[in-house]
Amino acid sequence: MSWWGKLLGGTFGYLLAGPLGALIGAALGHNFDKGLSSRLGGRFEPGAQERVQTAFFTALFSVMGHLAKADGRVSEDEIQLARSVMQRMNLNQQMREAAIHLFNQGKQQDFALHDVLVQFRAECHRRRNLMQMFVEILMHAGYADGKLHPGEQAVLEQVREQLGFSVSEFQHIEALVRNARHFGGGGFGEAEPVTPRAALKEAYEILGVAESVSDAELKKAYRRLMNQHHPDKLVAKGLPEEMIRLATEKTQEIKQAYELVKKSRA
Repeated sequence: MSWWGKLLGGTFGYLLAGPLGALIGAALGHNFDKGLSSRLGGRFEPGAQERVQTAFFTALFSVMGHLAKADGRVSEDEIQLARSVMQRMNLNQQMREAAIHLFNQGKQQDFALHDVLVQFRAECHRRRNLMQMFVEILMHAGYADGKLHPGEQAVLEQVREQLGFSVSEFQHIEALVRNARHFGGGGFGEAEPVTPRAALKEAYEILGVAESVSDAELKKAYRRLMNQHHPDKLVAKGLPEEMIRLATEKTQEIKQAYELVKKSRA
């Protein structure tokens, strides 16, 4: 049975407790954060794939709602971004309703962002690539209206600190997201026109290397990024299966950037 099947089957309480359990429990109309996890004798250990998938889904949509409200109002662009993620995940009706409920919980003034992030990091069990995918989707949400507002920047800075990313790592993630609009939209919109020179500059930023790097270093950076975003590997680490399309689109964007740089060097 999939992680979602276990939620609907009533066994979620054995998978997760804490603030994430409370959030998804409320989204499904249940109360799962009452210590139910002890009743199966550790059948679902921390780090189990289904448990991590549930944590990812819950944290993503609730924090996305919190980020959308960070500038004081939720814009239509931000709502559309959330809908786009749901659509690309091909969520069924029940999952969509749960995602919307989580998004709305994240907009509340008493949303415990710090606690949610602390638990999410713990549930990920050092799955760095999985946390990076989480940050990338949030970053797309922040850029939904074309720019990051101070309130959104503050939320993302808290995400960076709580998940343990360095400033340089976060800057590279931002470059991946910001430039995605010029490489097929990165799965979150239509590609935007850009001059050839600007496109090449952004391709290097996506790959995280300077234009002066050798071909060998360029290829190494490309392979590292492709490995980080490999859909099957991310799902194995805890990315919900429904998000495989997002990961696939990200690898296509990285490949486009690499091909553009290679062509410029031919």
